[in-house]
Amino acid sequence: MTALRAVLVGCGGMGNNWAGILVARPDIDIVGLVDVAPAASAALATRHGLDISCFDSLDHALRSLDVDVVLDTSIPETRRRIAGTAMEAGCHVLSEKPFATSVAEAQELLAISARTGKTHAVMQNRRYLAGTQGIRQLVTDGVIGEVGLVCADFFLAPHFGGFREEMANVLLLDMAIHTFDQARFMTASDAVTAWCDEFNLPGSWYRGNASALAVFEMTNGSRYCYRGSWSAQGAPTTWEAEWRISGSLGTAIWDGRSAPYAEIAAGSDGFMRATKRVETTVDWDGPSGHAGCLDEMVTALVKGESPMTHSGDNAKSLGMVLAAIESAATGERVPLRL
Repeated sequence: MTALRAVLVGCGGMGNNWAGILVARPDIDIVGLVDVAPAASAALATRHGLDISCFDSLDHALRSLDVDVVLDTSIPETRRRIAGTAMEAGCHVLSEKPFATSVAEAQELLAISARTGKTHAVMQNRRYLAGTQGIRQLVTDGVIGEVGLVCADFFLAPHFGGFREEMANVLLLDMAIHTFDQARFMTASDAVTAWCDEFNLPGSWYRGNASALAVFEMTNGSRYCYRGSWSAQGAPTTWEAEWRISGSLGTAIWDGRSAPYAEIAAGSDGFMRATKRVETTVDWDGPSGHAGCLDEMVTALVKGESPMTHSGDNAKSLGMVLAAIESAATGERVPLRL
């Protein structure tokens, strides 16, 4: 088997995370690193034992190396340029989320991928968790009946430093796409409209709004309600959020830590009807999180298949983010535009 030759763009925390996973794979060979800060690429190479060339631009790397795939873990504002350059040069792209910061950028990248025939896939690591898979199974197996309401709570207080603390719409653009994508995946439905209010809690250390409330109308007729903050001190949820999905027969619960379960109606009499608990049996045991998503994306490339998180699908999650941002700016419920 000939390994895919890869260039990694962005040598910060996420780039190191990807490198740590990919250096152990026999089907991908990282042959170059790109970062505007030479010290960052040098440090990543040293940390992961990579004796390879480092560059300050993707253009330079592509002129110097034979490359099959570009791994884009750069900051969101550069994704359009990085991915577009890579695909136009004949490379596939595996990207961190979000893969674009506007509807126009997303549409341009989707068009480039279609025209060049190059795969453009996006990291959505929370699909590759036993809990996410388990609650999806409860829903799609019909255990709770027809879904009517999906609720997700996300409350954490990370001090990242760096670009995130300067971003506009930081929670929605950089984080909420994970939770929005989980909702789509868990319920096998897509958003149609969005209403959102974003703001900052007192004492927030983010320049942009780091808290948001959002409601989406979904294609299955349900409503998806999101409450989130990146500056909520104390009593944190997990990064995977806390979930409650109510259907015609019962409710599925996942706290983001333990195994999901459902409580469904078990009686037909009384003011408050009796319920019974249904445990989930997850029939998924693949690699977890980032490793799981990278495994699926790389394996799909090797086989010449389309990854589950290709940008054509991921545009529906990104569309939720961009519609929420538009709604927060206008105060109106807005349709999705991707």
